[in-house]
Amino acid sequence: MEGSTESNDKTKTDDNGKCDKNDKYDKCGSFKELPLLSEIKYDKNGLVTVVVQDAGTKEVLMTAWSDEAAVLETIRTGCAHFYSRSRRKMWKKGEESGHIQEIVRILVDCDCDTLLYQVRQKGGACHTGHMSCFYRTLEGEDVGEKVFDPAKVYGDSN
Repeated sequence: MEGSTESNDKTKTDDNGKCDKNDKYDKCGSFKELPLLSEIKYDKNGLVTVVVQDAGTKEVLMTAWSDEAAVLETIRTGCAHFYSRSRRKMWKKGEESGHIQEIVRILVDCDCDTLLYQVRQKGGACHTGHMSCFYRTLEGEDVGEKVFDPAKVYGDSN
């Protein structure tokens, strides 16, 4: 694919942030060699907590919820997908902004009730324009890097 990048796990993204198929998902549509996939413990609402971390810097970028469909779509596409509790639907990170999260690795915690997506972040992860959603201390000090103007990306409604 012209103008694309390829990660170590064969996930490809083009310059527009479109992800190609991840090689962990075979052509027949079944997952191979993912024994812990069936062990994920979703809560009573069918959701699991996902922590997103920059694969290179190890900075925590955000947390979100995923249902089983979003987890499977994340694996299938190699781009982070989540479940919006307010909109009651799956969403792809970066679908509006282009600030996608390319999956490098997915880890599951010891209780199988939290996932860690290690990603290559394209642009900022936070809708406020910061690289990480964790940019403020409890004292209110802004300690994060602002990497884009949300008004230019989302319009004035944000």
